[in-house]
Amino acid sequence: MEEYLILMRLDLLTKETQPSPEQLQIYMQQYREWVNSIVTKKKFLSGTALSTEGRVIQHNTIVTDGPFVETKESLAGFITILAESFEEALGIAKQCPILLGEGNSVEIRKIMGIHKEE
Repeated sequence: MEEYLILMRLDLLTKETQPSPEQLQIYMQQYREWVNSIVTKKKFLSGTALSTEGRVIQHNTIVTDGPFVETKESLAGFITILAESFEEALGIAKQCPILLGEGNSVEIRKIMGIHKEE
């Protein structure tokens, strides 16, 4: 089994695209069901949502408001999963309910063990 990171991106900044409280409840239920299906398969490792506030530090320690305020798509959160292959991880990621929203995206990356303690 290998570890994969699933990054979820959506427009968190444009007020017109934000869901109503009722829609948000439905979306969160769909998300919980998706995560629970991964937990049931014993493939879920961890995950969390991210705030929209942040700073970006660039070369020469230039600090700007962020994350990436010039783009509408923001990193909303991530989960880490276990999978036998990239194709299996891709299949799990394709079921993410974030993808039901127009303009939303999910990115999947294999986690390399460079920083792990031996």
